[in-house]
Amino acid sequence: MREWDELPTWMRKPEIKEYYDILKKKEAELKIKRCFDVVLSSFLLMLLFIPMCVIALMIACDSPGGVFFRQVRITEYGRKFKIHKFRTMRNDAGGSSVTVAGDSRVTKIGKTLRKYRLDELPQLIDVLFGDMSFVGTRPEVPKYVKEYDNEMRATLLMKAGITSKASILYKDEEKLLDGAEDTDKVYISEILPAKMRYNLEAIKGFGLADDLATMVRTVIAVIR
Repeated sequence: MREWDELPTWMRKPEIKEYYDILKKKEAELKIKRCFDVVLSSFLLMLLFIPMCVIALMIACDSPGGVFFRQVRITEYGRKFKIHKFRTMRNDAGGSSVTVAGDSRVTKIGKTLRKYRLDELPQLIDVLFGDMSFVGTRPEVPKYVKEYDNEMRATLLMKAGITSKASILYKDEEKLLDGAEDTDKVYISEILPAKMRYNLEAIKGFGLADDLATMVRTVIAVIR
């Protein structure tokens, strides 16, 4: 973990210092968390290699375009990276960065992948490379991160995650946005702040046991 004086200027704020001090005391656990990420992501990539190849083939046969969806997201300390996801939308899809229930841009196979979160399997690559962790605040696109207040920016003290308590609670986010005239506006003003409250609470209570519990709850939520 960086020293306080080494953080970007925009992060050295009183609202963030409280969260920084909490994490600084848990540096050993953060190192173990990273080791856990590397070992488990490596194992899962080997275990799921063939299933992921099958999914890639299904995507290629379902609609024209690449197999992967790559998009700039923000992770630890505000660093940009290109996330790996299986493509679930038409190759020419534009519009909002968030989707709603029944979104016409989503492909046939994409609906199934999203339902069971299989589109996120390639993020194991991002975990292995150190851009993400298994548990942490979901990585947002730059335009949403610009809307963070100083306290929300404390979530950038840690790597972005594949799952989190907020992700579980808002797994039906698409339905919440259904019918909104301006999905971006509703997401920024209502859903994002609500999710951030859970993400900030997770930082205050960070621990390896909590991470494992979140991973188990995620599996249960997907199965249900």
